[in-house]
Amino acid sequence: MKSILRVFSYLRHYPGLATAQLLCAIGMTLAVFVFPNATGHVIDHIIPNPDRHGEFTLWIFVALGGFLVKDGLNSLRIFINNIFEQKVIFDIRSELYAKIQRLPLSWFDTRRTGDIMTRVVEDVTNMERVLIDGVEQGLTAALQVLGIGIFLFFLNPTVAAWATLPVPFLAIGAWIYSTRGRDRYRNQRDAASDLNALLHDNISGVRQIKAYAAETAEHARFNRFSDQLRRATLRMMKWWALYSPGMSFLRMTGYVLVLAFGGAAVMAQTLTLGEFTKFLLFLSLFYEPIDRLNSLNQMLLSGRAAADRVFEILDSGEEPNSTVGAALPEKIRGHVRFENVSFSYQEQPTLRGITLDAPPGQTIALVGSTGAGKTTVLSLLARFYETTSGTITIDGIAIDTLAKQSLRERLAYVTQEPFLFNGTVRENLLLSKRDASEEELWTALTAAHADAFVRALPNVLDTNVGERGVKLSGGEKQRLSIARALLKNAPILLLDEATASVDSETERQIQDALDHLMKNRTAFVIAHRLSTIQNADCIYVLEHGQVIEQGTHTSLLARGGKYAELCRKSFLAAEPRSA
Repeated sequence: MKSILRVFSYLRHYPGLATAQLLCAIGMTLAVFVFPNATGHVIDHIIPNPDRHGEFTLWIFVALGGFLVKDGLNSLRIFINNIFEQKVIFDIRSELYAKIQRLPLSWFDTRRTGDIMTRVVEDVTNMERVLIDGVEQGLTAALQVLGIGIFLFFLNPTVAAWATLPVPFLAIGAWIYSTRGRDRYRNQRDAASDLNALLHDNISGVRQIKAYAAETAEHARFNRFSDQLRRATLRMMKWWALYSPGMSFLRMTGYVLVLAFGGAAVMAQTLTLGEFTKFLLFLSLFYEPIDRLNSLNQMLLSGRAAADRVFEILDSGEEPNSTVGAALPEKIRGHVRFENVSFSYQEQPTLRGITLDAPPGQTIALVGSTGAGKTTVLSLLARFYETTSGTITIDGIAIDTLAKQSLRERLAYVTQEPFLFNGTVRENLLLSKRDASEEELWTALTAAHADAFVRALPNVLDTNVGERGVKLSGGEKQRLSIARALLKNAPILLLDEATASVDSETERQIQDALDHLMKNRTAFVIAHRLSTIQNADCIYVLEHGQVIEQGTHTSLLARGGKYAELCRKSFLAAEPRSA
């Protein structure tokens, strides 16, 4: 119930629309009284009295007017409800997406993309139905049940008591169904999410599936997940198949009781035929909204399960300083220092007591075997993760006190695996500088040696690169990533295998561009190619999360330690640099 009440808190965002719906519901409730009362009046006072037959037409139009008012208000309510619905969906999705962007990367490491997508798209819609349909159907139905129930006792308390006898049993049945149905609806939502997650993974990895001729195996796996959803849905619907007819039988019992005791009252002449007819019409209007409330109960269970999944994200802990914190000065020198920094990922130590010093304008190379912790160093500097202990400073300012936006605006990051969004070349470049001019775009592309292939694309800058840049080669994607970093023109550069996806000739060209870019900027470079790191101001060699050597290329070779061993084993590809 807590989740349901929390969903209804969104009503406060649009009090005008909520009030308008309430007024329409009250008007519709009053309008439903017209036809039964007009019918009873015609049967008791117009038809038996020839002197009043002239009033017959008037009462017909009164009855018609009641329906006109009711349905006119219903049309207005639906119109208001649609506006209300779309505004609330927009607000919830916007709030959810904003929250997702403030979550730490460690949160994403343990979540499936398909599951997150299901929560943002499908669960928000189901959650919204609790609010919108709860107001639309629940409020209207509750007012109608309350108003007509009171009027039935006003007409004839004895018959009304028999007519409403099934109501407590209906309430008990709804309570039992609700309390025992939550897990069934949650399991169904989780099964749907699992299926969506699998589908997302298989579509993203369709090339690997085809490459390994795994279509049959993956189809079988898809069928297993689909069968889990089928069984979860059937378990849910099995209870509904018992609940809905059972509640219908109890409602019909009310009609039978009215027929029995109301008919007896007519025969005893304590109830007129017109009043009896009016009672039957009102009874229909009494139980019809109860039927809607029973259907709403199923919707509330589904919406509650969806709301729990949405609020699970909204209640997750955010990145420290995701929206608040100190700001770096507009101009920074770029002096970066790691002081005895340690980091553990899910209780697994990754870095142990790392101390690095990157004076302004210097290039720092990080070298080591796979898994030594090189990329983690850059991730900590960008605050994708938080240090377990120790301090990282920029110009003496501890980065854990900074607003992350202020920190990351001073960084340009080229990752080992280039990522391009499903959009145009222009849109991917503008990610780093939204207001960049055409000239700036081409300057960055030229510096990254990407201008030639971009000019050859069908629509040049406005060519769609496909999902994850699938329409481009690995080297072309990497050069666009480098151009994006060049466009940002940040004082601190983070280059994680920035030339790993290009051939030797292209690597030389890009390296020349990077050499120019790194002048007067602090740069952290991870690379396996000797040509990329041999001119670094300082090389740090990492092993098992610790710095075991540091120095220049020449001094480390002369020392004959780990760095020299890596070179001898060709772990660092010794390629001659072009002059």
